[in-house]
Amino acid sequence: MLLAIDCGNTNTVFAVFDGDKQCGQWRIATHAQRTSDEYAVWLTQLMSLRGLAVEDVSQAIVTTVVPGTRRNLTNLLESHFGITPLVVRDANVDLGIEVLIERPEQAGADRLVAAVGAHLRYPGDLIVIDFGTATTFDIIDADGNFRGGVIAPGINLSVEALYTAGALLPRVNIEKPEKVIGGATVPAMQSGIFWGYVSMIEGMIPRIAAEYDKPITVVATGGLAALFADVTDVIDATEPDLTLIGLREIARLNGIA
Repeated sequence: MLLAIDCGNTNTVFAVFDGDKQCGQWRIATHAQRTSDEYAVWLTQLMSLRGLAVEDVSQAIVTTVVPGTRRNLTNLLESHFGITPLVVRDANVDLGIEVLIERPEQAGADRLVAAVGAHLRYPGDLIVIDFGTATTFDIIDADGNFRGGVIAPGINLSVEALYTAGALLPRVNIEKPEKVIGGATVPAMQSGIFWGYVSMIEGMIPRIAAEYDKPITVVATGGLAALFADVTDVIDATEPDLTLIGLREIARLNGIA
C-alpha cells in the first residue's frame, strides 16, 4: 500500500491507498516542530481503527510547502515504517508534466501536484481553484503542463485578519449568510467574507479565460470548494482530494504504486 502525505501551511493530510482505492484519510494541524514520534503515535492509532497496520504500507510519497516539516516527516517514514519516501520537487522525482513559467523553481509543490491530479481526472485546458491557506487559480494546458496562475489570500486568512486588526470585530464562521445586507456585525462580516470571495471568483475566472483565449474547464478543490461551487455557475466541477489524486499518480509514474 501507498502512504501519501500532503503537508500544507494549515493542515497535513495523510492517506493510504491500495491501488486506486483510498483506504483511509486523516488530517492534523501543521506544526514544523512536531516530531516523527508524535506523528507516529497519532497516525498508527488512527490507521489501526481502519484495520491498517504499519506493515501494510510499503511505499510513501510526500509533498510539503513547509520546509521545516520535511525532516520529521521523512524520519517518521524511515524510522517507523522502514520506508525512504519520494519527495515531490526532488530531482529524482518525475512529475509527468512541464512547468512552463518564468521561474519554474518557484512553483509550489502543492500546486504542481494538484495540476497532475486535475489533468488525470479532467480533459482539456483547466483552471484549478484551490481553497487553501491561499486561494490559487492555476492554469493547466491540455497536455497537463503548468502555465502559471493567480495567488490570492485564502478565506481563512481574511477571517483572521478581520478579527486581529479590528478591535471590536469578532471571529466568525465561514458560511453562506441568509442575506447580502447584514443587519448586525456578524452577518455583515459573513456576507463580506462569503459573497466577497464569490465575487472574486466570478470576476477572476472570466479575466483568466479571456486572456488564455481557449475553452477552459474550471475545477475547484480544497476543503471549502463545495461551499462556493454551490452558489456560482463559473465552477464546472469539484474534487476535494485533487492533491492526493496527484500524489498517487506521481507515485505511479515513478514506479512505487
